[in-house]
Amino acid sequence: MSLLADLNTIARNVGISVETGVFSGTAPAVYLVLTPLSDTFDIHGDNTPGVDVQEVRISLFTKGSYTKRKNMLVRAILAADMTITDRRYVGHDDDTGYHNYAIDVAHYYELED
Repeated sequence: MSLLADLNTIARNVGISVETGVFSGTAPAVYLVLTPLSDTFDIHGDNTPGVDVQEVRISLFTKGSYTKRKNMLVRAILAADMTITDRRYVGHDDDTGYHNYAIDVAHYYELED
């Protein structure tokens, strides 16, 4: 399991186009870009980590109001039992007309063999 895969599923379920790293092709009026931030092991005492902590930044880009989409994403992320570590309005790009809102998400996965 990976956080990128799980967030792709959430994006599909809420009907928002999503890509990792950069959006290729013609961007729709609303889309997400996923950027991996970290993969770490939780603190462990026996040199055998059992949990992989993954963190991803979700960048929401929208030409309209971002609040409805942001709230929908936040509810879906929390319903999936994931942790939101940060949320912030990044800004508006006057050249493209997109608002950018970032949501940082962390999730714990059992370490796979």
